[in-house]
Amino acid sequence: MKKSMRLLTAILAVLLVLSSFASGFTVDAADKHTYSNAAEVAQLVDAGYNQGTKGPITITRGTLKKTFSSKEVYFITLSGTELVFNQSTEVLTDLFSGFNLKNAYYYNVVNVILNNIPKGANLFLAGHSLGGMICQQVAADATIKARYNILNVVTFGSPLLAAGFREGTIKRLGDINDVVPLLSSNLFVTPIRAILGLNRENGGYYLRPVSAHTDCYVREDVWGRYDVTGTKYGSARLELDLDTRKFYKSPIIDW
Repeated sequence: MKKSMRLLTAILAVLLVLSSFASGFTVDAADKHTYSNAAEVAQLVDAGYNQGTKGPITITRGTLKKTFSSKEVYFITLSGTELVFNQSTEVLTDLFSGFNLKNAYYYNVVNVILNNIPKGANLFLAGHSLGGMICQQVAADATIKARYNILNVVTFGSPLLAAGFREGTIKRLGDINDVVPLLSSNLFVTPIRAILGLNRENGGYYLRPVSAHTDCYVREDVWGRYDVTGTKYGSARLELDLDTRKFYKSPIIDW
């Protein structure tokens, strides 16, 4: 009797599967996408500009693929200045970060990482403007460096910060008409590094520094020659499972 019931159950299960496929049912595969250049990374960073509905911070699981290596990573993006109620992406945060001072955005990012990424994981950070400054501060944070492996940091339109303390390979990208990448205290402390450490391209925004800062970095005709790590003529690719992407808010906190 028991054998008959098990056989009947197995037959019913097979019939159920077959009928599901016959009715057009399919099992969704992971939403994986491969990115090959810096402009595509900037487009992912731009998702953080959402008027505070989701938040400026994202974390996505993926794989960083280079010619002779492949590593699982947690890809973290940080968008920049956006005036949103109770979001720490305001001008005051720009000033704090520009002088390499800790701030609410910085603390929120560190806490999001510590609370959502397992110890020992590989990190890849990318940010635009203020977000790129926070990326550099986080890459210099003692707790983050002790718990994680920071592989790469890519910034778009961001000044040099935390020089000499950051972990990982740092690439700063900046349009030649964008003045923001020079607006930090490091321009006076380490001027050579602040200027020569910036990878420049011309997006054609003559006498339009604001447009150069806000519109240039997502353009593949300008930044398509840079791979996902910000290396010109590099070959690194980033495969992300967008099903794992999560947004996090960054409220203004009185520390």
